[in-house]
Amino acid sequence: MTPDLGDLRARLDAAMERRGAWPDRSPWLRPAMAALPRDRFAPDVLWRWDGTGYVPIHRDTDPDGWAGELFADQDAAAVTQVTAGLPSSSLSAPAVVADMLDSLLIDPGHQVWDVGTGQGWSAALAAWRAGPGRVVSTELDEDLADFARARLRAAGVRATVVAANATSAQPPGGDQVDRIHATYAVETVPFGWVEATRPGGRIVYPWGRLGHVALTVAADGRSASGWVQGLGMFMADRSAPAPRAASGWSGYAAVRGTDEPETERTVARDLLPLSENWDLKFGLRVAVPRAQVVTGTGQWGTCAWIHDGDRSWAALSAQHDGTALLHQGGPRRLGDRLLAAWDQWNELGRPSRYDYGITVTRTEQWAWLQDAEAGPRWPITPPLAAPAGQ
Repeated sequence: MTPDLGDLRARLDAAMERRGAWPDRSPWLRPAMAALPRDRFAPDVLWRWDGTGYVPIHRDTDPDGWAGELFADQDAAAVTQVTAGLPSSSLSAPAVVADMLDSLLIDPGHQVWDVGTGQGWSAALAAWRAGPGRVVSTELDEDLADFARARLRAAGVRATVVAANATSAQPPGGDQVDRIHATYAVETVPFGWVEATRPGGRIVYPWGRLGHVALTVAADGRSASGWVQGLGMFMADRSAPAPRAASGWSGYAAVRGTDEPETERTVARDLLPLSENWDLKFGLRVAVPRAQVVTGTGQWGTCAWIHDGDRSWAALSAQHDGTALLHQGGPRRLGDRLLAAWDQWNELGRPSRYDYGITVTRTEQWAWLQDAEAGPRWPITPPLAAPAGQ
């Protein structure tokens, strides 16, 4: 039996309404998503994690599974491409797309550069608001660019898609734009994006592994600054150098290897907030940017495994008496740094993710808390790349 996509769209719309995910300041988003539903931009094969790897779900042979994957949840991305066993493209979660496009503050007539076309859905939505011919989109993968062009044409959307590396290129046509909307995660913003945006224009992008940011370009065009807008995890920049180690547990295992701990001590710390408190997670992500934290439940409570993608690692294991045992190794005492950053976050009043912002100049980038000029700040550095030949 063919699934009723109209019914699934209506259920998603209602779920967004119940959750308050339709932005009040951008009422155009709800009719735009109704006119240009996500399923019209989905390929006929999606990918689902089965616990050991990604398996394909074909629309023609498993239409219910395909639709179920696409409409699973307003917060769920749908994986549309897998390369070397890992996701390399996706249709972003509807709630996150709405949040980011709301942050972009598009008005009719704006010239928009959509960075990372994917399947073309975000470009289509931006064009619905900005107007025909006002959106140009760049996509590194030529096959994806072709796919997006076909879907945009089928939807009657006039938007230009160009196969190019937006991390190093200027927007096609060479003119400055009013808005840049990036759909893949970058740790440091290419300054070319600032130069490509008119003074007063906005750049909305996913920052690294957690959260998205809206920058406003200064009147002199020499910098851009703005606040964190919300949480969201996106595909990484495929043109960036390959990371030294994978994320998650496999990355920790690769970094630690068979090394024995170099230090061991007991700490009086309940580790549960590392798993559940997203504001804490964001604060640690700012203060210890290369620390990747994986949490799980052990015999006595929450445990954490930490690595920096290079040579440093730490393990925090819950004990029966409410303390935690810290083991660590490598040139950086990563566990000590994370615990110190946690203490600092407490001393700063346990700020939320929305209390942070980012400033970008030609020569440096930093995150700041509460005040771009006078608040505490932390430098942002590019991620470590794998040595040549790896």
